[in-house]
Amino acid sequence: MSIRAVGFDLDYTLAVPDRDRETLLAEAIEQADAPPISRSEYIEAHRDHLTTDTRAPIFADILDGDTTDTDPTQLATAYREAVTGALVPIPDAEALLSDLRADYRVGLLTNGPVRAQRSKIEHLDWEPLFDATLVTGELDAGKPDTAAFEALLSALDVSPAETVFVGDTPGEDIVGANETGIHTVQVLYDGGPQRDADADATIERDRLAAELPAVIAEL
Repeated sequence: MSIRAVGFDLDYTLAVPDRDRETLLAEAIEQADAPPISRSEYIEAHRDHLTTDTRAPIFADILDGDTTDTDPTQLATAYREAVTGALVPIPDAEALLSDLRADYRVGLLTNGPVRAQRSKIEHLDWEPLFDATLVTGELDAGKPDTAAFEALLSALDVSPAETVFVGDTPGEDIVGANETGIHTVQVLYDGGPQRDADADATIERDRLAAELPAVIAEL
């Protein structure tokens, strides 16, 4: 069965911040006059809130028990604005998406609260580049749950065997897509997750636009 659709992860796959996330989190903390929060604390709490509207519940969990007057909503807003403003596409991302749509259905499936992820898509002006854009905050489950990937398949009106998913994170993107029966391409970059042996193919992120079409054609 030939490939009819390509799904993408967003963060660190198609777009990256121009400053590291630790710096962006520190900027938001300073702006909201919040106590110190580590990046690892944030990531752990984020995993528990993939289907929420904003990041406020994430920060509420982190701040729970601290003696602080910090408003989690204010901190969530500050972090959203910092991350969104720092986001830039990888080289030739828009051209890649436009070219792929000539031959495939193209979708986006991104983990995170609705306002956080939708603000990124709006900032990049990428809604017109996809046939479907799914944010897990609007779904019943986030990646790697197969329900999230099944929602993408439904939105693109394709079967798992007809679909390739492109992402960087083994535990979310590759495992979840593989368990749904979707072909997988892992994006690699310096400082990123380790190579997943279960991915059907791997591509260095700075070569994604140049190499992905040929990789898809071979699957």
